[in-house]
Amino acid sequence: MKYIRPIIITILTIFSLLFKSNAQNASSLYAVNISINDLEGNKVDLQSLKGKKVLFVNVASKCGFTSQYKDLQALSEKYKEKLVVIGLPCNQFGNQEPGSSEEIATFCEKNYGVKFLITEKIDVKGDQQHPLYKWLTNKSENGKVNAGVKWNFQKYLIDEDGKMMDYFISSTKPLSSKIVGLL
Repeated sequence: MKYIRPIIITILTIFSLLFKSNAQNASSLYAVNISINDLEGNKVDLQSLKGKKVLFVNVASKCGFTSQYKDLQALSEKYKEKLVVIGLPCNQFGNQEPGSSEEIATFCEKNYGVKFLITEKIDVKGDQQHPLYKWLTNKSENGKVNAGVKWNFQKYLIDEDGKMMDYFISSTKPLSSKIVGLL
């Protein structure tokens, strides 16, 4: 009897550690197979972002927050050693991103000097929600928070291991201390 208790405790400890490890992996963006393309149709290798924080932002060219492109570019340049900024065009809020991939690319470069990655146009909510946004917006997927997209330029920050850190509403400026303080 005196040997059974330590054996049971050891077995429970092992199962606990295994479960914790699997739970941590499940909440990492890098543990799920998500595919997305850039504006030119080339596959973006999200796995290559490991080791840097990533700020995902649903963007639109005809929004009151569109001027945030400038600060997103500045953020991208200033913290390029440890942060990747990714813009994800979306036309679900007031039809404020009606352009084609070429029009979006030209608009961003010409008006705001955008050099950071812009992806293909996607849905960030609803029945056609892109798998990336299913992960970003659902606690059951990201392990941290339920945070549905309310409008254009909502921001999601993940850490170097692909874990959700926080999200920021549209009015949070890219160079805000709320964001910069986490970098």
